[in-house]
Amino acid sequence: MRILIVEDEVRLAGTLADMVGEDGYTADVAHDGETGLDSALSGIYDAVVLDVMLPRLDGFEVLKRMRREGVKTPVLMLTAKSDLIDRVHGLDLGADYYLTKPFENAEFLACLRAVLRRQGEITPERLTYGDLSLTPSMGVLRCGEHALTLSAKELEIMRLLMLNQSAILPKETLLVKVWGYDTEVGDNNVEAYVSFLRKKLALLNSRVTLSVVRRLGYRLEEGHP
Repeated sequence: MRILIVEDEVRLAGTLADMVGEDGYTADVAHDGETGLDSALSGIYDAVVLDVMLPRLDGFEVLKRMRREGVKTPVLMLTAKSDLIDRVHGLDLGADYYLTKPFENAEFLACLRAVLRRQGEITPERLTYGDLSLTPSMGVLRCGEHALTLSAKELEIMRLLMLNQSAILPKETLLVKVWGYDTEVGDNNVEAYVSFLRKKLALLNSRVTLSVVRRLGYRLEEGHP
């Protein structure tokens, strides 16, 4: 999962990004409201950590514009203000959780996980398709009695494919979702990881195949027993 952190305090933003990374997520950072809004509107993030006091656009305005544009990404708001009126205002604008600074690392991660659980498309503890099952929290792909551990990128690609079942996922969607909006990584990287996943499906003796739909993208297909 990819998390956007919008925080103007550079040291704190770095600390939050490190914590998010250690908890198994991928983090991107923006240090002002305008940049944060542009990134949030891309729709590639699973959650946004949003400070209230930001240069160029404050967090309330960023959140307001996100919701106005139909972006439903869950938002954890951070603020040094503890006044009830500010918390109520943020929640009324569409925030999912409100955390007041200073906070403990464990508290922040618990709040982030709570926000992720509240999103419209909650990722189950176990995803299934055909004879496959994927446990995202462990990075384990299983077929019957056989199991393999996936790398971080393999896991995210397989998670997205299994969430969308047999739907076609464009290569561009996978590239942005897995590597980020401003990535310099090219299409070859997506193709390489798709190749890795195909080999692992073969090792598992799965009936599921990862197919290329010419000029459209990739999808999972279930074969016959």
